[in-house]
Amino acid sequence: MKLTLSIVLASVVIALLLGLPIGVLISGSARANKIARPIMDTMQTMPVFVYLIPALLLFGLGNASAVIATVVYAIVPVIRLTSLGIRQVDKEVVEAAVSFGSTRWQALFKVQIPQALPTIMTGVNQTLMMAMAMVVTCSMIGASGLGMEVLISVNRTEIGRGLLSGTAVVIVAILMDRLTQGWFKRKEENADGRK
Repeated sequence: MKLTLSIVLASVVIALLLGLPIGVLISGSARANKIARPIMDTMQTMPVFVYLIPALLLFGLGNASAVIATVVYAIVPVIRLTSLGIRQVDKEVVEAAVSFGSTRWQALFKVQIPQALPTIMTGVNQTLMMAMAMVVTCSMIGASGLGMEVLISVNRTEIGRGLLSGTAVVIVAILMDRLTQGWFKRKEENADGRK
C-alpha cells in the first residue's frame, strides 16, 4: 500500500507541476489550443498498455517506469480542465481588472485562476483518479504495491485475493478523492471567511 501511494503521489505531483503551466499557456493562445487538442485527444484514446512500452524501454522494469507511464497517462485532464476553466472566466471581469491597472500576470493570478479554481480542481481530481487506475496496469512492468496483488490474483485465478486487493485500490482512491475535495472546500471556506 505504501508503494502504491508513493507511486500515485509522485505521479500526480509531477503531472500537476507540468500540466498546470501547460494548461495556463494553452488557455492564452487559440493556436496553441488547436495544436494541443489533437495531441491530448490521442493521449486520452491511446490504449493504456501502450504507455508502458516507452517507459519500459527508457527506464527498465520497476517503479520509475511506472511513475513515468502514469504521468503521461494522467496529465491530460489537468491540462484540459485548467485551460477550459481559464478560458471560461467572464471576459468583463478580466477587462475590469486590466482597466484598474492590473498587468496580464496579475489578472491571470488574481482574477482568472481564482475564478477557474473549481474547474482546475476537477482536473486535479481526475488526474488523481487516472493515476490510481494506471497503478494497477503498471504492475505489468514490475511496479510493486496493490497493483501487483491484483496482477498475481488474475494470473493465479484467485478470486478472493483479487477482490480484496481491488477493494483496497478502490478504498485508497476514495480516500484520496475525499481528502482533495475536503482540502479544496476548506480553502474555499477560508477565502469566503476572509471576505
